Amino acid sequence: MTSSPDEGEEKEGPVIRDKRRIDPETGQVREQAAESPAPEAPADDGAKATDQEVTALQEQLAERVADLQRLKAEYDNYRRRVERDRVAVREQALGQVLSELLPVLDDIVRAREHDELQGGFKSVAESLEAITGKLGLERYGEKGEPFDPTVHEALMHSLSPDVTETSVVDVLQPGYRIGERILRAARVAVADPAPDAGGESGGDTGGDGE
Repeated sequence: MTSSPDEGEEKEGPVIRDKRRIDPETGQVREQAAESPAPEAPADDGAKATDQEVTALQEQLAERVADLQRLKAEYDNYRRRVERDRVAVREQALGQVLSELLPVLDDIVRAREHDELQGGFKSVAESLEAITGKLGLERYGEKGEPFDPTVHEALMHSLSPDVTETSVVDVLQPGYRIGERILRAARVAVADPAPDAGGESGGDTGGDGE
């Protein structure tokens, strides 16, 4: 029995495939070949729509990032304000407590100046000064320093040829501060530069010469 061209082993050489829909031998309609390539789908706007969606998502992402950056900046500002307020409240409370101790510290200074700081009182005084120093309390006011009305309270004024600017010549009561905050201004005596008496006498001498 002779095999049909589509059956049996493949023959060597070129293969010719008959793609006619009607079989010329049988007159039957052939089924479409499986290997026939499927027709390409017509081009549509899917790719363009996808690009637009990506662009829209990128814009939304940029907006969200900007919102997060603004929120972070606001939070950082809030945190700094809270920290400043916390420090201010602490310094205010500490200042009130230390202000109550200033008269005691004044007594310690006077006792030391009169050589009365001895025995157990000396030990207690030194401990109190050490504790207040650790808390940030600083005593200031020295003879010879320039007069500063923001930290000094002038109780006495005089003229002196020994100064070239308004200066502290005596400290009547030391001042105290915590950092930049003044708890009590230093009460001082100040001296202003004296007029140049020599220049005035020189002018009189010149007048006599005429």
